Amino acid sequence: MSIYFVLMIIIFVLGYCAIALEHPIKISKTASALLLAVILWSVYALMGPGFEHETILMHLGETAEIVFFLLGAMTIVEIVDRHEGFRIITDKITTTSERKLLWIIGILTFFMSAVLDNMTTAIVICALLRKLIANKHDRWFFCGIVILAANSGGAWSPIGDVTTIMLWIKGNITALGIITETFIPSLVSLLVPLIAITFMLKGDVERPEINDDSELSTISSKQSLLILCLGVGALLFVPVFKTITHLPPYLGILFGLGMLWVVTEIMHVSNKENYSKLNVSSIITRVDVPSVLFFLGILMAVASLQTAGHLELLAKSLDKLGNIYIIDIIIGLVSSVVDNVPLVAAALGMYPVADAAQIAANPELYHFAVDGAFWEFLAYCAGTGGSILIIGSAAGVAVMGMEKIDFIWYLKKISLWALIGYFAGAGVFILISKFILHT
Repeated sequence: MSIYFVLMIIIFVLGYCAIALEHPIKISKTASALLLAVILWSVYALMGPGFEHETILMHLGETAEIVFFLLGAMTIVEIVDRHEGFRIITDKITTTSERKLLWIIGILTFFMSAVLDNMTTAIVICALLRKLIANKHDRWFFCGIVILAANSGGAWSPIGDVTTIMLWIKGNITALGIITETFIPSLVSLLVPLIAITFMLKGDVERPEINDDSELSTISSKQSLLILCLGVGALLFVPVFKTITHLPPYLGILFGLGMLWVVTEIMHVSNKENYSKLNVSSIITRVDVPSVLFFLGILMAVASLQTAGHLELLAKSLDKLGNIYIIDIIIGLVSSVVDNVPLVAAALGMYPVADAAQIAANPELYHFAVDGAFWEFLAYCAGTGGSILIIGSAAGVAVMGMEKIDFIWYLKKISLWALIGYFAGAGVFILISKFILHT
């Protein structure tokens, strides 16, 4: 094993520790992530077997798609928020009971993330929680549940998570197959933690005070409703746009942002007071750019490990286990530390889809056929495993940036529930796959 190969592992572990210990060491996780990415690529370029500029451009392009999607989605949410659009929804949620709110938020997030995607849904629901819960740590706890529910909901939909989209586009799974085989395990991965947490919650949440004399009081209810409908419509249009044009989702989200931008310009052009406060050029300054840069840094850091061969080595090591269920479970656990996209990409490269002739020659390959157990379980594990740590999924990173949630706090308060749900859902999938579907 080469020196640079080992050195990159050491640097990644140290950088990961710096990100996890952001608050104790008083260094922003964004700074640590950016430095980690640059140092890893520098080590590979200076000490590796050879470096091609096209390689980093390829990874930058893939990362930029996610970054621009995140930037567009966060901006749309800010536009709706500044126009008091979410107040229309939060006014309908009148309960202050922690238990009732837990179930409302959990189930709502679960099904929304299947229609939108887990990251966009997490952004929208956490924006709603700001209007529902005043106490920071209470809100953090519910945001943690949102991450768990968003990842569980995204795992059973072909458009709910980046990894399911990858498997769907590559032809490893079908829309009907992923829904029928992973819906129940995904639901179990959410219900088990929710049921357990329900017995721990007793009191009520404190609602934020509403200042009717705010600077935004000149917005009419019709304007708020219009912007809410356009904002949600723009998010819902993304999978439709992708299906029709076959273009990447970030172009769909930018299209929606552009349309919303035009509408708000026209809406406020005659009101100078509103225009100065509510035009998108002003609102976009409120978007949390450090969290976007953190996403850029951590994804590019993982991309360097993928290029150097670390992830391929990991995949080959897992292949020696022989049991597809254990392989997928480990991939899911690893995805809580390393982004699930390159892990799934490595699995796609290692295990081609088996056709009828190959299965006839080797019946064991039926797990790798279209809608085979390996691919369906991979979608579940890679999607829900990211909930175990807050930086293990796009939804987690987005919420971490929005609410400034501490890595260690999430590890103490949410990770155990996510892990319990992960194994509960995995057990249900294996039970269904081995003893019901293939008996």
